[in-house]
Amino acid sequence: MKPSIRILFGAASSLGPGKIALLEAIVRCGSISASAREMGMSYRRAWLLVEAMNQAFKQPAVMAATGGKRGGGAEVTPFGQDLLARYRKIEAKAAAAVSRDLQALNKLLIS
Repeated sequence: MKPSIRILFGAASSLGPGKIALLEAIVRCGSISASAREMGMSYRRAWLLVEAMNQAFKQPAVMAATGGKRGGGAEVTPFGQDLLARYRKIEAKAAAAVSRDLQALNKLLIS
């Protein structure tokens, strides 16, 4: 059992497990479409999530290239890499802070 962290930036913007997993998939796959396939989501949904992240911050998290010999691709920018690292750090700190309470809750669950 671990906490799921969603960071809300006002009413219209957030960063959570889904967007972070998508960024990590883009690092692995090198494209938005391959990342979407790997995650079992539509390309449109993945593209909208990338666009939401890119519009929420002063710098883009993902840079996409279209066309070309290899058919384009995408890469997580240095800013996006920093975003990933910061999110994972926040997640680890939160998990450590609530570990005893989570253990107590886990004991209350029907197995």
